[in-house]
Amino acid sequence: MSPRIEGWLQQRWYGGTPAGPGLRMLAGLYALAAKGSRSRSAQCLPVPVVVIGNFTVGGTGKTPLVIAIATGLAAQGYQPGIVSRGYGRKSKRPLRIEVDTPVAECGDEPRLIFERTGLPVFVDADRVAASERAITAGCDLIIADDGLQHRRLHRDVEIEVVDGERGYGNGLLLPAGPLRERPRRCDMRVVNGGAEVPAGDWKMRLILGEALSLQDPAQHRPVTDFAGHPVHAVAGIGNPRRFFKALASAGLNLTPVPFPDHHKFQRSDFPDDSRCVLMTEKDAVKCRGLGLANAWAVPVVAELPAEFFPSLLSRLRKP
Repeated sequence: MSPRIEGWLQQRWYGGTPAGPGLRMLAGLYALAAKGSRSRSAQCLPVPVVVIGNFTVGGTGKTPLVIAIATGLAAQGYQPGIVSRGYGRKSKRPLRIEVDTPVAECGDEPRLIFERTGLPVFVDADRVAASERAITAGCDLIIADDGLQHRRLHRDVEIEVVDGERGYGNGLLLPAGPLRERPRRCDMRVVNGGAEVPAGDWKMRLILGEALSLQDPAQHRPVTDFAGHPVHAVAGIGNPRRFFKALASAGLNLTPVPFPDHHKFQRSDFPDDSRCVLMTEKDAVKCRGLGLANAWAVPVVAELPAEFFPSLLSRLRKP
């Protein structure tokens, strides 16, 4: 999707501009198609399944939450396997991500999850088949990334992630609004950012980590080290404004450059001068071979309440 079209839609989804009759008609057709896909029966697996996703299109902080939950459950003795569709990848073949798997073959989000967790990540449009391969590989728990709309996979725990600032936007279905489906009750609801969290929901904050050099990841610097110098900030994620806002809050003087979610970066997307470039980790996995001399990835860590994991574990251990 071009930045111009994306901006036009965002203004109608979140900016207060009404969606016209054409978009509403298309939303009605989308609802009919989605209803048909939900009629399929779910397949149960011999291990617990945790599904993490959102009802809106992108930009809620789902990937950091997947990483946090996967590492947290691994620390509790589980052997999680993560399954993902691998949105935007070139290949359609099912695969397990290895150290040398190109990001173009597996997708940027699965690659980032693999690098951050070190856990088995399986990419396949058929999440049931991917889960079965994960179980065969020795995994005793499945985490389905972005799987709320994938009804063929039975789930033991559903976790919704919602943007605490943007919410559900205008509350309309695609393409008139940002909703993939009408919001429904899930077992747990995680709210990323925002001022207040409704009772029963879980508050999540994304904390900036130290910046890592794209040329040499062993080099790392606190983000505050970049204050006082011009910074070219790049984000090709669902909600670039959140990344830019976090950098600005750290005192950085930045030029924000947003790109569409899952953008396929080229060298021409970056300045030719020596300006420092800061980008998200999701973007960095696609930019390491572009020869950027002064580019840094800024990781984020999902911070959750202390009671979150005991609550999740109690749901997983229910007979």
